[in-house]
Amino acid sequence: MNKKIIVTGSLAFDYIMNFPGSFAENIDPEKLHIMSISFLVETLKKEKGGTAGNIAYNLALLNSNPAILATCGDDFDNYAAFLKSSGVDIGHLKVIHEESTSLGMIMTDQKDNQITAFYPGAMNLADTLSLKDSPGDFCVIAPTKPEAMKKMVKESKELRVPYLYDPGMQLPRLSDEEILEGIEGAEVLIGNDYEMGIIKKRLNLTDEELIKKAKILIATLGEQGSEIKTQKETIKVKAAKPVEVKDPTGAGDAYRAGFLAGYLKDLDLKICAQMGGIASCYAVEKYGTTNHKFTIQEFCQRYQENFQEELNFK
Repeated sequence: MNKKIIVTGSLAFDYIMNFPGSFAENIDPEKLHIMSISFLVETLKKEKGGTAGNIAYNLALLNSNPAILATCGDDFDNYAAFLKSSGVDIGHLKVIHEESTSLGMIMTDQKDNQITAFYPGAMNLADTLSLKDSPGDFCVIAPTKPEAMKKMVKESKELRVPYLYDPGMQLPRLSDEEILEGIEGAEVLIGNDYEMGIIKKRLNLTDEELIKKAKILIATLGEQGSEIKTQKETIKVKAAKPVEVKDPTGAGDAYRAGFLAGYLKDLDLKICAQMGGIASCYAVEKYGTTNHKFTIQEFCQRYQENFQEELNFK
């Protein structure tokens, strides 16, 4: 029986836009204090997203028994039905009546740089949820309302539930003390290379000091792959190759799901990271964060094509 993974984080509708140029070429760094700028975009699509939705969907594709613990609005019925039909347990969702589901406005330029605006909506009440009401074998603490993230860290420790800590986009709103509390005792700390740099700078910690507080450190490096560190080893994993890149939104969430799917089956850390890379490939090849699909057989075949190794995963 697969371990039950409680996935906390945001649920959102993403409005995804593509700008056909470069943000940097249109911003004068000497006039940031009076900046007023508009970008004419080529595409606009409304997609299902949010950190909890994205991670849980990819875990479901990998037959990894995910359950979402998050808040949503009255407008979530179709998204909920989609998640359920995909194999996600939605029994722990809390509907906030007379409120909308969170809304993200995401603009991406030709160099895959992104500018995002986010309206929390129902996420404002995410701290009313409790892990004590939704027991599981592992918890994913992904970006959501900072107070809710703090609560999930506290309850995971109280219940002795191992957890992955992903402060990500909420780093600016989390205090140094809250970030440190989340890291200390985490099974996995994950972020992109920029986020990991911010964490180390704010906490004044080196990698060696950080790895004494969390069991596993993961830095995702985009086209350079990822790097996994433990107290015993450093593993560098090359990126898997997508057929084409249509939209990078959600690639990080897919990586987290791929890594965890392998990790919770006790696979080698290098294999887990390579699984994360394959999952992220599927995500970037489609617009939106949950429009890709794959079977386990297709996933394993693609793994072998990229890494010249057989993946024994069911």
